[in-house]
Parts: sequence; structure tokens; C-alpha cells
Amino acid sequence: MKSISSILIIPVLFLQLSCSSLKNGQASGVSSFNSNKKIQVYTTAENSNLKLSLSNDFISKIDSEQKEATVSITVDATKTFQTFLGIGGAITDASAEVFAKLPSQKQQEFLTAYYDKNKGIGYSLARTNIHSCDFSSESYTYIQEGDKDLKTFTIDHDRKYRIPLLKKAIQTAGGKLTLFVSPWSPPAFMKDNNDILHGGVLLPEFAQSWANYYAKFIKEYEKEGIPIWGLTIQNEPMASQRWESCIYTPEAERDFLKNFLGPTLANQGLGSKKIIIWDHNRGEMLEKRAQLVFSDPEVSKYAWGIGFHWYETWNGGPPKFESVAKVYEAFPTKNLIFTEGCVERFDTVKYQFWGNAERYGLNMINDFNNGTVGWTDWNILLDQNGGPNHVGNFCFAPIHADTNSGELIFTPMYYYIGHFSKFIRPGAKRINQKLNDAALLSTSFKNSDGKIITVVMNQSDKEMVYELASDLQKNTITIPAHAMQTLIY
Repeated sequence: MKSISSILIIPVLFLQLSCSSLKNGQASGVSSFNSNKKIQVYTTAENSNLKLSLSNDFISKIDSEQKEATVSITVDATKTFQTFLGIGGAITDASAEVFAKLPSQKQQEFLTAYYDKNKGIGYSLARTNIHSCDFSSESYTYIQEGDKDLKTFTIDHDRKYRIPLLKKAIQTAGGKLTLFVSPWSPPAFMKDNNDILHGGVLLPEFAQSWANYYAKFIKEYEKEGIPIWGLTIQNEPMASQRWESCIYTPEAERDFLKNFLGPTLANQGLGSKKIIIWDHNRGEMLEKRAQLVFSDPEVSKYAWGIGFHWYETWNGGPPKFESVAKVYEAFPTKNLIFTEGCVERFDTVKYQFWGNAERYGLNMINDFNNGTVGWTDWNILLDQNGGPNHVGNFCFAPIHADTNSGELIFTPMYYYIGHFSKFIRPGAKRINQKLNDAALLSTSFKNSDGKIITVVMNQSDKEMVYELASDLQKNTITIPAHAMQTLIY
């Protein structure tokens, strides 16, 4: 894999495709679903014009010379696993501020690209922050400092950028978006270090006030017509960061959920909100959080599941997919959800670096195959500097905007995510499959309409031929080097 040094700006509505023409103003070169044929293949490949392109020419024809398959994928739809919740990204302050700077035509192009399931990639899941995080232009809360009783609570700050974008995203998604919310830190006066930044812990005397804060936030957002599906207790509770952060030991998170947050939401008519514990890296999820919380019926009753990030790979370490599998096997009635991941260390020369997309493909396939129900990317949109970010913690997003020119920059990550989000729909069931060679990666789901979706990734430098077999049919398919394919049948 190599970096492409030039910045490729892809105007969504004018992308040229080699195997599928752009019809009816479809966003981002994403082909509309066509259910007339027995099997369809959509492909994104490096060093080509294929970007979520309908590419049935990769299917070997019965009346022509058959290529010899070197890999086989066998699908068994009778054995099912977890129910699919959705795929999406975080609508942060940074994303909303950049969106607001775009011309109206580009705003609509952006919304369509992400949230329209026919013309775009059909995001159905979203996350947003409770007051400020690192991807805000400044630190802020919803109350005046010292207001333990929350008498000054107001979400006016969010009405300028974030709430308008959330409403437009929900509308573009067809009126429904599964949205969960996360705090990065309590207000400074509620913490032992008297600082919204740099870690610290929640002081015991403010535990009830902080639990009330979540409830107030949810109610105020829902008054704005933005339904909240769920929440995480704390973003990255074991990390003391130079930005908004707060430390919870496993016991502290358990006790806060059991004694304050869970009962408070229940008592205020918010007991149906899904509460997600941990919200940190995959490693040691079972030992450090799940075992403690899910094994205690008095606290487990409040916990819908466990959220995780991928930053155990920050310095080149291996992704801990086995941790996901351990939780799935130990607590099959609980849910696993990927709550955040991004490509760190922003660099404009790597906008089109294919390895970034393959990192997404590798993680998504393995997370789903190990029991994950939903997958949430980090910022949906950032500017040409990888921000804004009030501590200089710049990173990549699947789509960037050059706020000087007003152009949108689509990265390969956008298309690789789309191979899942556009075709695997909420309510789908992951189904059993066998892959006889690690040269390819794959996962399979069955949608509620009966369609089976198989996603295949080739990280190698060589074109490969594989056989897809189910109880009804067999197909021999070619996948280019460094490519992703989605099969619908």
C-alpha cells in the first residue's frame, strides 16, 4: 500500500464510474439498489474508478471460460447470531461547525452522501457529545460553574450549529436516526481536580447532580425533536487526557450506574434509554468492566451493553478482537457496540491513502464476526486541517471539507464504510459463514427482506478469485487487489 500524495477532491454528484453510470443525481457515485438480478456485486478498488460501483462483470459467466477459485466462502443462513443495530458516525461540534461553513448545495450533497439510503450510504446510527469534547472549538458546559441544582441549565450553545445539523441528518435519514450521547467530563466543580480537562474523578457529593445532568440533557434534546436512544456513562473512563476527561475505576462506574444514573433515569421516565458501559478500548473489556457489571443483577438490569474503541492500536499494537469475542460469549444477552474510532495523526497527503480504508474494513469485519451489533465512526466531517479541535488533537474523517473553496473531499474510508452501511440494514441478522483462506476477509448478514449481504475485502496486492456458495447457488467472483466488494443475493 502506498500513499497518494495529491489531494483528490471528488464532487459527489459528478463522480464518474467505470462499471455503473451515475443516475438521477445519486450521491458519491453510489449506485441505487437493483433487486432484479439473482446476485449483484458492488466494488471499490484502489487505482480505479470503482467506488461502490455496480460491477457484475466480476461474476464469471456460465457460458464463458470459468476462472478457477482459490478461496471459498460458504454461507449458511439457517444459523444466525446478533441482530444488527446500525452504522453511523459522531455529529460533534466540530462536524457541525464545518458543515455550517459549506454552501447550501454542498450541505445537501453532504447530507445525501451519508444519510440517504438510496442515493448515499444510509447511515442509521449517530453519537453526539454532552457539552464539550476535544472536537469542540472551546470547552463549555450547560450550567454556570457551581450550579449543583442545575437551575441555569440550557442547551442554547448547541442551537447554533449542532442541533440544526442533527435535525437535518434525521430528516435525510427518513425521519429516524438511532442516536446515543456521551459525556467527556462533568463540570469542573464536580471533580476532584476542579478542571474539566486532565482527568480527575467525580466527587461523591456531586454524583446525584451529575446523574440529573444526563436526564436534563436528554429531556432538552427531545424537546427539540431529537429522540435519544441511549447513552454511554463516560467517554474513555481510564484515560486522563489534555482535553475533557474523567476517570472511573470499574467499581466507580458500577456504583455510579447502580446508585445514581440507573435509578435517576428510571425515576424520571427515561428508563427505556439504553445505557452503555465502558466506552473505551477493546483490551480487557471482559475483565475490567463486563464481568463486574454484568454479573451483578442489581446493576446489570440498567446496562444494555458495552461500548468500545479501537485505540489499543494507537502505536501499532494489534487490535484486540478476542476481547470482543470473550464478552459476546460470556454475556450473550448483552450487546456490544463500537462507539468510536478514527485514523489519528492528520496529514493532508494521506487523504487518499488506501491503508486508512483497509483499517476500517479490517476492524468492521472482525468486530461484526465477533458479535458487535453496531459500529460508530468518529467525526462525520472535519475541515482541511483535521479540526476544529481546541487542543490540536487533529485526525481524519471519511469526508473533509475545504472551508476556503467549499469543496468536499471524499476519502476511501467513506466508501469502505458504505459497503456495510448501505446494504446491511437495521434488523438484519448476522449469519454463519466459512472462509477457507485468510487471504480474504468476509462477513455475512441476512436483511429482514430476505436478502443476504456478504462483504468481502482483499488487502493483498493481487487480484483474487473466490467462490461464494449458499444452499441455493454458487458464484465465482473476481475481486481486484486492495478492494472491497458487497454481494447481494
